[in-house]
Order: sequence, then structure tokens, then C-alpha cells
Amino acid sequence: MTEQHATKVKDALQSQSAFAAYRALMYGDTSLGYVIRAELLQSCLSGMAGAAGIFLRSKLYKSLFGSIEGKVIIGRNVVLRHPRKIRLGAGVILDDNCMVDAKGQNNKGITFGDGVFIGRNSIVYCKNGNITLGERVSVSSSCTLFSSNELTIGDGTLIGAYSYLLSGGEYDIIAPTPFAEQDGMKTAGPLTIGNNCWLGTRVTVLDATGSIGDHCVIGAGAVVTKPVPRDSVAAGVPARIVNQLDQTPH
Repeated sequence: MTEQHATKVKDALQSQSAFAAYRALMYGDTSLGYVIRAELLQSCLSGMAGAAGIFLRSKLYKSLFGSIEGKVIIGRNVVLRHPRKIRLGAGVILDDNCMVDAKGQNNKGITFGDGVFIGRNSIVYCKNGNITLGERVSVSSSCTLFSSNELTIGDGTLIGAYSYLLSGGEYDIIAPTPFAEQDGMKTAGPLTIGNNCWLGTRVTVLDATGSIGDHCVIGAGAVVTKPVPRDSVAAGVPARIVNQLDQTPH
């Protein structure tokens, strides 16, 4: 199987031998030597507790990533898929039990700027899309960030717990193919979240939103379905503008 067919996990696991399917799903088009090294490192170190585990992962995992710009902290049981397409800035923290998945045929993958924090149990994943988080972006626990197109989050933005951001992930409601057999990669276009935004807990930002401007606040539980201009407060289902903030410098 080629990497092109590895964007849907179920298909990847069913298409051919168990090892080939696993290799395509977890690592894509990489050498067998790289796969063996990655497996050994993660098998030995992923679940290691305490300061020793953090120290060893921060040092020995470096060879797995596309690039690391400085010291990083990787918690216990972090799942990395296609790590050669994952780039980490200095001071990035991946908390316990999160997953970072950059899979795709010809995508660039995932880039975290300096100081990015990915909270416990959160999932950041691609289906042949790209995800870019600017400096000091904080993603709280149990969030999902997905891209089959382009998802960009600006510097200093805070994503509340249990939030769900989608660039892509749509299904064809007209096609005769059952939804469970579609790949969920239809997309209305890129999704951009601006600098210095605060998305409250359980916020959903749908694929058709397009953009949330700089310095915006999205109320807890809101479902964003269309663009939100900068310096705005939006809330509700669907989200509507309810207030304006003092303008920040452009």
C-alpha cells in the first residue's frame, strides 16, 4: 500500500499484511531502519514515568521528528504518527496521552511554533492536510484539531478544553457511497484562527467558517459556522457576534 491510501485508518489496517499496514499508518514512506529505531525508542520510553522518562524522551526522540528547534517536553504515552512530518519549535510541550498525526500522501504535515502546549488527551491530526500552530498557542485537554486542507492558529491563542476545530472533514450527502465508507476529506477551504484569540471550552469551529480574526473571544459551547471579524466576541449555536473588544494594534 502507498501512503496515498493511508489517510483512512480502517482502510490502512485492512488492505494488506499487518506489518505493511502498520508501517504505512504510523510512518508512511520511510526506511525500514527508521521504523525499527522509532519502534524501539517508543516501546522502551513512551510509558516511562517521572523525570527520567521526560529527560530520555526529550533527548532520544529528536531523531524521529522532521526538526526540533530546541528543548521540548514529551509526556507519557504520546502517540506520534508520521513524525518525519512533525516540526517542533523550542519549548513545545506534548502532555500525557496526546496524539500528533501528520499522515498524508504529499502534505507538509504539522508545525508547532515555540512554546506551543498540547494538553492531555488532545488529538492533532491530518488526512493529507497541514496544521500550523504559531508561538505560544495553548491547546487544553481533550481537544481535537483536524485538517484535510490547511488549519492555521495564530500566536498566543488559547483553545479551551473539549474544543473541536475542523479544516475539512466533510462528507458527500449526495453520493451513493455510505458515509462510513467515505474518507471525510471534503473541505470548504482553509481555516485560520487569528493571533491572541480565546476559544472557550467545548467550542466547535466548522470547516465552512473560513476565519476567526485576531483578538476574538468565542463563548463556551459555541458552534462557529461563518467568519468572525477581529476584535469580536461571539457566542451561541450558531455563533453570532454579541460584543466588540477594544481594538489591538494591527
